[in-house]
Order: sequence, then structure tokens, then C-alpha cells
Amino acid sequence: MIGTVLNRTRGTVTARDFQRWAAAVNDLNPLYFDPDHARANGHPDVLAPPLYVQYAPLGVPTLDQLRPDGTPDRPALPLDGYPRRMAGGQDAVFHHPVHDGTAITATTTLTAITPKTGRSGPFLLVTTHTTYTTDDDTLVAEITDTLIALP
Repeated sequence: MIGTVLNRTRGTVTARDFQRWAAAVNDLNPLYFDPDHARANGHPDVLAPPLYVQYAPLGVPTLDQLRPDGTPDRPALPLDGYPRRMAGGQDAVFHHPVHDGTAITATTTLTAITPKTGRSGPFLLVTTHTTYTTDDDTLVAEITDTLIALP
């Protein structure tokens, strides 16, 4: 199971979407909004905020694809007996900026499932590694996520 590709999704970065995202998180960097400023700083056009890259390939889950806690179900994760889940942390490395119109493929691989015991009992630390690449295989970003799964 470790090393298994859990998911591969593709999406296109759009200026409208990443500018809305940047405004929502109050990141008003002119590189994201002002084409002249972006060009003056060596970019062909406005660029997406680095963390936005993880949202471009995501689809929009329908109501029946959500778990009772409101998060999208990840059926490929082998977590029988551990229905409660929460984010445990994220590490990101950014390699290359992306611009409006860039197609991104996200490939998520299961890298570890570590059983632990805490004060309230057993839990799992589930680690995945996602690479974000362009159509010409340029590595844009890598994100390692840790999920905490509880019985």
C-alpha cells in the first residue's frame, strides 16, 4: 500500500480564480494582480500565489461525496476503523511559478501510515506526498500532508 498513487487530478490555473483566492486570504501582492508590475519583475503576466497551486486541480465534490464531517471522502485511503480525521500538518516546497492558463497535474502518493497511541487511545498518522507538474513535466511544487485518523 505504501507507494501507491492514491489520486491523479488535472486542472487549469486561471487568473480570476487565483486572484479571488488571494483576495480571500488577504494576500494582495501586486505580482498576483498587476500585469505591469509582474512584467517589471521578470514574469510574462500575473502569477498565482504559490499555495494556490494545490487548489487548481481540485474538482468540486457533490454532496454525496462528502463525509459526515463535511470533508471530501478519500476512498483510496485504507483507514477502516478510523472514521474521524483531521489535518495534522503540511510542508510545501515551491519550484516554479505558475501563470494564468497553466495546466497542472497533481499526483498524490501514500508515503506512510504510522500507528500511534495518545492519551485518548490509538490513532494513525497518514502521510501523503503530492507533486504538481505542468504538461511539459516541469515540477511546480511538492506538498507533504499529514492526516490524523482516529477511531
